[in-house]
Amino acid sequence: MSFLAASPSPYHAVANTAERLEKAGFRQVAETDAWDGTHGGKYVLRGGAIVAWYVPEGAEPHTPFHIIGAHTDSPSLRVKPRPDSGAHGWRQVAVEIYGGPLLNSWLDRDLGLAGRLTLRDGSSVLVNVDRPLLRVPQLAIHLDRSVSAEGLKLDKQRHLQPVWGLGDDVLDGDLIAFLEQEAGLTAGSVTGWDLMTHPVEPPAYLGRDRELVAGPRMDNLLSVHAGAAALAAVATSGAPLTRIPVLAAFDHEENGSQSDTGADGPLLGSVLERSVLARGGSFEDRARAFAASVCLSSDTGHAVHPNYAERHDPTHHPRVNGGPILKVNVNNRYATDGAGRAVFAAACEKANVPFQSFVSNNSMPCGTTIGPITAARHGIRTVDIGVAILSMHSVRELCGADDPFLLANALTAFLEG
Repeated sequence: MSFLAASPSPYHAVANTAERLEKAGFRQVAETDAWDGTHGGKYVLRGGAIVAWYVPEGAEPHTPFHIIGAHTDSPSLRVKPRPDSGAHGWRQVAVEIYGGPLLNSWLDRDLGLAGRLTLRDGSSVLVNVDRPLLRVPQLAIHLDRSVSAEGLKLDKQRHLQPVWGLGDDVLDGDLIAFLEQEAGLTAGSVTGWDLMTHPVEPPAYLGRDRELVAGPRMDNLLSVHAGAAALAAVATSGAPLTRIPVLAAFDHEENGSQSDTGADGPLLGSVLERSVLARGGSFEDRARAFAASVCLSSDTGHAVHPNYAERHDPTHHPRVNGGPILKVNVNNRYATDGAGRAVFAAACEKANVPFQSFVSNNSMPCGTTIGPITAARHGIRTVDIGVAILSMHSVRELCGADDPFLLANALTAFLEG
């Protein structure tokens, strides 16, 4: 819950992940430096993505990888290149829709603003205004009587621009000047930005027995957190490892993964190959390592909804707090096959963690993940898993309080080989 609250953007998520791994003895390596083949934990940061790995003592160049894949981005409202706008005495911020958010869930929420500011010298700093700053006000029912009968209809351009103050004059540069001040920067020093809104309401336990957790960005920071916890655990356990454990958390999954920090980019393959070569390996060693490697693509999935049970497959009703889910789709929207199922089943059995199966209703389209992309791009066997939640892509999602712990334990057993 603290990880969710402290990670309002992908850039904050990878910074927090790196901080937790450093406490477990990991160190950052730059992509522009020459790498060595020494054992220990290392990680690479690139924008909103992180790839971390632990090389055990005595690892051969052809030692396979056990990889946890996840993503750091979530659907949101993101600031446009010319953010300052307004009308009729209201000052507003121009935003663009990122990914596929449940738009109605962003209405009448107290929103903060966070992300990355890039300076004239090319360096960047993180900024997080984590207090009520913006709001997308909903139209009163008195001005739209049809909403009760016909449902809420939102125009993405006209109806989702948040207000953040009063004033008749739109002052170009006002928002960035405000953020420079918030970040303690010199006026005029920011020349680029990647900014997004976020709800400031913190995660919270919910339910009679506090058996649920409500919070933002569970899709998919829940998996990032569990993966980081698992990697740190195996790196500090002292147990012998026959595989090289890896955490790869990518950006831009919500809009197709096609970027230099997305799963469809070269980052993971480059890191794994350089790790092989740094240990004195050859292309043959790289091919051997990849052929024996496995990736668990961990992303949230759909728990059975009590009010919409007919939308789910009638024989597959994943429940919250029932353990992680194994995602299957025979048309390869998920990468799981029978052999992959056996790998995940073995990890869950070793960790004494129950798991459930998920498959979509045949009458509804199936979503997808970084799993098929990873399998196709790198030729690595990939299994799609995750945690079942409700309200996916809402500004505030809902999971079982036990499931993140169960997922982390299963991932730890998988990384241990």
